[in-house]
Amino acid sequence: MAKKEIAKKRQAVIVEGYTDVMAAHLAGITTAVATCGTAFGADHIRILRRLLMDDDAFRGEVIFTFDGDAAGQKAALRAFSDDQKFVTQTFVAVEPDGLDPCDLRQNKGDAALRDLIARRVPLFEFAIRAELARYTLTTPEGRISALNAAAPLVAQIRDKSLRPEYSRSLAGWLGVEVEQVSAAVATAMKKTPQVNVDPTAPEVVPQEWRPDPQEPRLILEREVLKARVQAPALCQSFNQLEVNAFTHPAYQELRAVIDQMAPDNAALTIDKITNENMKSLFTELNVEPIRADGEITEHYVASIIARLREVSVSRAIAELKSSLQRLNPVENEAEYNAAFAQLVALESTRRTLHDLALGGL
Repeated sequence: MAKKEIAKKRQAVIVEGYTDVMAAHLAGITTAVATCGTAFGADHIRILRRLLMDDDAFRGEVIFTFDGDAAGQKAALRAFSDDQKFVTQTFVAVEPDGLDPCDLRQNKGDAALRDLIARRVPLFEFAIRAELARYTLTTPEGRISALNAAAPLVAQIRDKSLRPEYSRSLAGWLGVEVEQVSAAVATAMKKTPQVNVDPTAPEVVPQEWRPDPQEPRLILEREVLKARVQAPALCQSFNQLEVNAFTHPAYQELRAVIDQMAPDNAALTIDKITNENMKSLFTELNVEPIRADGEITEHYVASIIARLREVSVSRAIAELKSSLQRLNPVENEAEYNAAFAQLVALESTRRTLHDLALGGL
């Protein structure tokens, strides 16, 4: 019931029980889904990534609802580690009186439940503040202890651009200098456990050409290529992919090999590939399971190809809008009008592709 609403609104509200999700939908929160007693984990993340198009072009939001008691806070902190698996922004909505969504609606009405979701806070902020709450911040000793406990949380944030922001926030919450927090975070990062390496073993040179299979930004590109390699007969729309649909050099190169050696949806066999790196990547993609909820059908493959095309077209739209901002519509009227007409056409294409992508849900 919530699948298309989640994909449409780029939002998923995670509640615990079946009655909670019913209450949320009755209150007008149509993007709510329930874990039904199971811990939120990798399978849930995989499904939500697909629905939210979790990559750099489509940033949605996942909102966890937890009770305000100790168990609820523990669940929220457990979700902290899972947030690192999303590009999507992750939030927490905590009911301070300890009411679950169902009880909150029954006691205070639909508006109270909607307000709970509206008052969400970023998961990183919640995790850090929950850690600070364990200490007495009115004494120097308490502030130092709290800093030493919270700094590792900031250090765990995988997005490097967010770390300085949360370092500044942490400094404000503690009432200490930003430099002091930054130093504590840097120290915590150095203490991050490293994989033990045999000092006598030969040095392993990183294979920079190889895409990370778990990189959220590249998962959609990888899924489309897996479908093309494993089930070429189902990839009727693969040839419609834009030239810049694939952003990783290795994926771009494999797409070029496919276009040259196996046009018109023909099967590509490893004996046709001469480059050793491409042979290795082809083998990986040929044996790695396609991330689908059920049977791999032509309808499903068409939907993920449409989704990748939508991402590509959205990048083109962003670039064109940037160009339009630099054009003077009076001095460059003809060029401006041509670019604007192209923008309108691209927006129409994007909407069509979005509908096709939703059709596979």
